[in-house]
Amino acid sequence: MDEHPDLTPGRQVRPSDEDRDRVAQRLQEAAAAGRIELGELDQRLTELYEAKTQGELAYAGRGLPEPTRADLLVVRDEPSSHFAMSVFGWFSRRGRWVAPRAFTSLSMFGGGEIDLRDARFASQEIRVRAFALWGYTEVIVPDDVEVEIKGFGLFGAFDRSAVRKERGAPRIVISGLALFGGVGTKLKAAPKASSGRD
Repeated sequence: MDEHPDLTPGRQVRPSDEDRDRVAQRLQEAAAAGRIELGELDQRLTELYEAKTQGELAYAGRGLPEPTRADLLVVRDEPSSHFAMSVFGWFSRRGRWVAPRAFTSLSMFGGGEIDLRDARFASQEIRVRAFALWGYTEVIVPDDVEVEIKGFGLFGAFDRSAVRKERGAPRIVISGLALFGGVGTKLKAAPKASSGRD
């Protein structure tokens, strides 16, 4: 293989199956968009599956736009948790975690927060069902995804300020009930894009 800048000592880490899948998806999308021809796609896919280092893997994706943070949000990992509850207390789900297709929270005479800014998603669309009964739950979402809110307030408030349209981005649907309580939603800046590897 010809010398190229990706074959440097700092790029000699072994790639994972997930790393290969991400580059393969980029190549297929590039072929569909007309950036590379089918013959070149076949050649690059061969390079990709023969790659033994991150540098060789990056070389297979040479000349293509770098993926955005939103492109790296959906992962194949198992969800970290599916449920959170507080009764006369407080729960917090934040930091680096894998959000499932459906996450449910219950705050009863208590409160909690669901922070999705550093989360990875188990699906292109995830659903957060928040139930606040005489309590309060806050859902924080990153500003590079689509957000739909379907919740209902009965003698309470279900905030809709985080609604956001972003065609093609991963989607969060927030639903549930605020009964004599509240569900707040906040849109905050997403962390800077990274390679998606821990």
